[in-house]
Amino acid sequence: MPRWGSSETVDRAEYPPMIDLPLDAELSRSLDLHTRHPRLDVLGATGAVRLTDAPEVCPEGEWRSLEYLDWKSGGDTHFAPLASVDGGMNCVGFSNLRRADKDGIWTANASVAPSLQRYVQDVGCNFGRVRVISLKPQARSEAKTLLHRDQNNRYNPENAGWVVRSWLELTDNPDSYMMLMDNDPDGYPDPATEIRIPLHRGSRFVVDTQRLWHVVVHRGDQPRHGLISSFESGPELDRWIRRNRSLPARFADAYPAAGEPLKQLRSLTRRLKTR
Repeated sequence: MPRWGSSETVDRAEYPPMIDLPLDAELSRSLDLHTRHPRLDVLGATGAVRLTDAPEVCPEGEWRSLEYLDWKSGGDTHFAPLASVDGGMNCVGFSNLRRADKDGIWTANASVAPSLQRYVQDVGCNFGRVRVISLKPQARSEAKTLLHRDQNNRYNPENAGWVVRSWLELTDNPDSYMMLMDNDPDGYPDPATEIRIPLHRGSRFVVDTQRLWHVVVHRGDQPRHGLISSFESGPELDRWIRRNRSLPARFADAYPAAGEPLKQLRSLTRRLKTR
């Protein structure tokens, strides 16, 4: 399949096997992984890339003033839609209307948070759903049952760019993290491929969420807020990632529970060679 560019990606770490499968495992497992859609090289190795922090993107007063809807996804969540499938104040999935997650239309919320609207527009590529998530605290044991993959490309023509998602953290929760897992040979989440991305204020990353199982472990005592945007892969998104990419964090700093760094790097090298 065609790919655009290449860049640095996040690191992987090994963790104990998963005992219980996520609640919606079979639905996520049924989503297509191998298609002819053009993809980005930067997401080829691990499915995710970290960007440089951007803690000053949006004043707190803007995102707190948004209208939030009671919509559950990946935990006890509310969402403030800034762009939706029809411009309405709703969280309806694009696939429900037989649409790929792109060609989003700004909602009334966009004028309440113009800083976030400009942030998305400055990426310069086609966007789909854009929303701010409010997630109540949830432990890792609960979060693991909510691991899922997204239907971003179900109705996306194969000559169009693969749709991925970007996160920008608006609240400061350095002890919370995005948990990502690739697929094992049977299509279930593989704990040996787990990636943890810390969710301090300004943390940014791009994830192929149709490929990777994902959910947030939120250890705070207040709701965590973050901007989630769907983007179509292409030269514009590749250039934006290149301008904003960061080098992978060292294992010892990013994953203190992961064990001795060289062991993890060697394990990663072995897995990549077998692909």
